[in-house]
Formats: sequence, C-alpha cells, structure tokens
Amino acid sequence: MKITKNILLQGKHNKPILVDVFYQENNQPKPVLIFCHGYKGYKDWGAWNVMAKEFANAGFFFLKFNFSHNGGTEKNPIDFPDLEAFGNNNFIKELDDLHTVIDWVTTTNEFDAEKDNQQLNLMGHSRGGGIVLLKSAEDIRIKKVITLAGVSDFKSRFPTGDLLKKWQKDGVQYVLNGRTKQQMPHFYQFYTNFIDNEERLTIQKAVSTLKIPHLIIHGDDDTSVQIDEAKNLHCWNPKSKLAIIDGANHVFATQHPWTKPQLSSDLQKATDSSVEFLKNS
Repeated sequence: MKITKNILLQGKHNKPILVDVFYQENNQPKPVLIFCHGYKGYKDWGAWNVMAKEFANAGFFFLKFNFSHNGGTEKNPIDFPDLEAFGNNNFIKELDDLHTVIDWVTTTNEFDAEKDNQQLNLMGHSRGGGIVLLKSAEDIRIKKVITLAGVSDFKSRFPTGDLLKKWQKDGVQYVLNGRTKQQMPHFYQFYTNFIDNEERLTIQKAVSTLKIPHLIIHGDDDTSVQIDEAKNLHCWNPKSKLAIIDGANHVFATQHPWTKPQLSSDLQKATDSSVEFLKNS
C-alpha cells in the first residue's frame, strides 16, 4: 500500500491544509473518496488511519485532510496547538478548504495512474457530514456522498437569548475539550459568518436538492448527534439509504489514541456498508 502523509496545500485563508492519501499502487485508476473530519477533530484522530487502509484495500484512492483552521499546524497536525486558528474557523472556511482539496486531487498529475477523477465521492463524520452534504449539493463533480454520524442542522447548535448576547458582548466563548483539557475559543465571527451565509449553510435545503446517491450511517447510541438527525436527513431525501448500527456511539466504539491494527466492530460495519454503497449504488 502506498501512503503519503502531510501533503501541504495552500488554501484561500492563509493557513495550510494537510492531506494524506492511501491507495494500492497498481496503475489502475480508482474511485476517489475524500474524508472530512468533524468538530474538534483532525485527520489522524483515533482509527481514521486504520479506516483509510480499509478503503484503500477495497480499491479506493482515499484522501483525508485537516481543515485549515481546525487548530492543528503544519509541524503539529495532531491536537490543537493553534487555538487562535480554531477560534477563527467557520463553515465557509471549511467549504472553501474542501473545494481546494477537490480542485487539487482532480487536477494534480502526481497520481494520474491511480485515481479516476470522474468518480469523486465525499464522506464526512459529525460536523464534517454537514459540510460534505452542502458541498455535494453545489458541486457537480461529486458523484456519491456518505455521512457518518452526520449532523442535520448547524443553526440549532448556536446559543440563543442571553448566552448569545453574552457571546456578542465578550467576543468569544469557550468550550472545554474533555480529552486535552484545553479551553477552546469560538470568536463571535463564527456566528455572524453563519448568519451572513445561512441560506447556503442550511443542510435541509441542500439535502432536499441532492440528486446523487446518499448513504446515512448512524449509531442508535450516539449521544453527541442524536439518531433523529439521521432520520431527518433521510426524511428530507427519501431516496437516500439509512443504515443504523445497533449500539454504536458517535465514534463507533473507537477512541484516541487507537493502537489496534483493526477497526472496532462498529466502525468495520460502517466501513463495509460504505464500500458496498460506493461500489453498488
């Protein structure tokens, strides 16, 4: 298997985008699958590298990347050394980053013998699921899309009332990262950027207009993104396929770090369902 880590792309927002690619080097063009991490996530979290190998072994040109403002850096792409960048992140920047990655993978000639640019697919976990749905609705290059414990709405996650007024007054609010114990900032621009772009960032609108195959994978023991959000997505796009994994949590029984050479049973089920969907839908 050929693995190239931390390819450096320059996006639109003055921060690097780090990309990993995984594929079997056999001079046969393979469908491209781009994976987007979620909130407080990064490309090397937990079992994502093991999952990448699974997709590569199944015959895909698999690509994952760090959003430019996820809080990682070129020197340290794991965890969140750049909290200033994290606080300045927003959904439009993430859509722009994904667009940069799509442009790069479809135009670079570095892997021409190994990738099929006409078979371009997206997969996103959690918040990344919302991002890939928005991009799939606006970019005709995308052929299929998979949401893994994906969110169905961004607006409902913002505070309202006095909490919103306090955020506006203070200019920043903090969220505790339970694993790293960091107080992670969200600057008020996160909210205003959403409001300024609300029509484009409304997932229901995007999903309702999807014309491509869509697989929704969700665990029924997900306490971070409720199963009802998966059902909402399926309701808005009845032609989508809904795969509920019994007992699976938000990260499909994985954690960081993940030291096992194989996936958890739940994430293996999600991966197998994805491979079947990509090959047969």
